[in-house]
Amino acid sequence: MDVSQQEAAHRAASDAELICWVDERDNLLGNRVRSDLRQRGLIGRCTFIFLFNSAGELCVHRRTLSKAMYPGFWDTAAGGMVAAGESYALSAARELEEELGVGGVELTEHDHFYFEDGDSRLWCKSYSAVWDGPLRLQPEEVMEARFLPLDIVLQEAELKPYCPDAQEGLRRYLALRR
Repeated sequence: MDVSQQEAAHRAASDAELICWVDERDNLLGNRVRSDLRQRGLIGRCTFIFLFNSAGELCVHRRTLSKAMYPGFWDTAAGGMVAAGESYALSAARELEEELGVGGVELTEHDHFYFEDGDSRLWCKSYSAVWDGPLRLQPEEVMEARFLPLDIVLQEAELKPYCPDAQEGLRRYLALRR
């Protein structure tokens, strides 16, 4: 199987995942296949984990071109959709370990908010963690990652395509810290 076939298989598997389906107040209605949520404009749950090193730099990563949403965009947070049967906290821990290979760290919860943009309708919870160890990138989802000072991240976000949902989460996180 070549790289494009692997990416297509990963996207199909991702689109078939059962995701928490919620209403406008974040009450659980059931579970839906990810692609069904997107196609029908239904609301799902999502997590964002802002990963910092002890120097205060934020980990940013570039999404693979096979991602259904924001392919090739830079992202300020690990995270993703909350799977059927998961809490926000369990989802955040799973996503951080899957995408960046970071596990067993304390996650600090920061915010709970609604985000809507085009095909995305999401109830989101944001978390942060500190990690100085190596990153193990999930090749199906992450092309590259690096830690940068926050001011550089904010400057880059003006020039490069960054995921708007995580950017909203980061804006809210920074506002709460002030």
